[in-house]
Amino acid sequence: MADNAPTPVIRKTTHDWPAIQVALAPVEVLDDPTAVKKRSRDFFWYSPILNAELRHSFGELVVCPKTPDELARCLAVAYAHDIPVTLRGGGTGNYGQAVPLKGGLILETTAMRKILEIGQDFVRVEAGAMMIDINAALAPHGREMALFPSTQDIATVGGFVAGGSAGIGSIANGPLRENGNIRALKVLSLEAEPSEHVFKGRDVLRIHHAWGMNGAITEVTLRTVPSHDWIGCMAGFDTYQDAYAAGYALASVPEATIARKLCSVVDARIANYFPRLDTRVPGGRNLLVTLVPRAQLDALRTLITRQGGILHLAMDEAERTAGKLPHVFEFAYNHTTLQVLKSDRRATYQQIGVPDPADTATVARVYDALGDDVWPHHEFTRGDGVICAADLPIIWFTSPERLARINAIYKAHGFTIHDAHVNVIEGNHMQPDYQHLAWKRRLDPKGLMNPGKSTAWERVKHLTAEAIEALGRTKPDMQDRPEG
Repeated sequence: MADNAPTPVIRKTTHDWPAIQVALAPVEVLDDPTAVKKRSRDFFWYSPILNAELRHSFGELVVCPKTPDELARCLAVAYAHDIPVTLRGGGTGNYGQAVPLKGGLILETTAMRKILEIGQDFVRVEAGAMMIDINAALAPHGREMALFPSTQDIATVGGFVAGGSAGIGSIANGPLRENGNIRALKVLSLEAEPSEHVFKGRDVLRIHHAWGMNGAITEVTLRTVPSHDWIGCMAGFDTYQDAYAAGYALASVPEATIARKLCSVVDARIANYFPRLDTRVPGGRNLLVTLVPRAQLDALRTLITRQGGILHLAMDEAERTAGKLPHVFEFAYNHTTLQVLKSDRRATYQQIGVPDPADTATVARVYDALGDDVWPHHEFTRGDGVICAADLPIIWFTSPERLARINAIYKAHGFTIHDAHVNVIEGNHMQPDYQHLAWKRRLDPKGLMNPGKSTAWERVKHLTAEAIEALGRTKPDMQDRPEG
């Protein structure tokens, strides 16, 4: 083999792949090893632990259906040949949700990207539509998505619904699972003859955040909200505790006063890694990052001054574009982690639930106990009208043992760990969702969809769907991790 020849994909299954490609026709197929390997990855490399576990996990063939009928054909072929299937959107997940652990087909949905309908307060789209395109289509109607991830430029809506939970807009409109944010989902089963199932209202939770294990999402209907002339803002504070207190104050203010759709607090040491801001935002400042309507900018200035800060940056979309600057939400959620990783791959992060967002003293105390290898970064959101806070700190990774010690310190102070270094859906502090698993039993009877991502499935797959659901009536619902 020549030195520049692509490394072949290591086959994990023994299928007759040339024959399977014939059976899949006319669906587009990618079998080039470089393309297959590229589509076998997501952002799991944020975690050095997951990077070690998953970097050699690859699919064996990529299929790119352009319509629901083509998607159904792919699923039928997979069922007939017992081929594992991993669904993939933009590949922006952080835990290896889209990484095929058992080889098989990677089913990429990005060609299914039509905007199907824009209603008075909703948008209906194909699963492969990108968030940036959805918001662009909504803009002439004076609407926008109720929430979207910081990776909106490359993330698909199906991937966000299947693997995400919160994002830009969650401080105003709650997480995805909040009643009404996801209006409806269309899903195909993985059977000999794939059938379409429609979930509406609270029934969408049977599919949402199941990591593509219990059906292939083909269509998503989401709530929309009125759009504003948004101003991206960054305010600086002398101490992190002051910045956090200002963030909580902003999260608490009535929407009639300040209708913010982002409320992030970032340690000054992290902010030093933010590109192209050094001429606009002084170094050494702990930052409050937000988006507010232009009409409420003066109210934000007043709040920041009252909290002891200075508004360093306030730019509209025209200014941002002219200055070739990133969106301010690219300094929030896990984009913050990415900004640091671009310069230093020793960094990682964790996901921490704050027990009482109003208690700034406890937030300060835990950081006194943690040490200098943990740099704080908090995101404020709302769930059922209640203010929530998640800490997504930068952690300078040295060993799994030190990471475990950091987790223990958080726990000792009453914080909750939603472990970002686990590649099963029932990660640390996440209970099995038996509703998800019951619908996996119904829609994926052979257990071929994203195999290996649920430890609970291995314990219940022999049961009927009804028996699996019965287990859930005696156990708490799974709690979403605070990813974006």
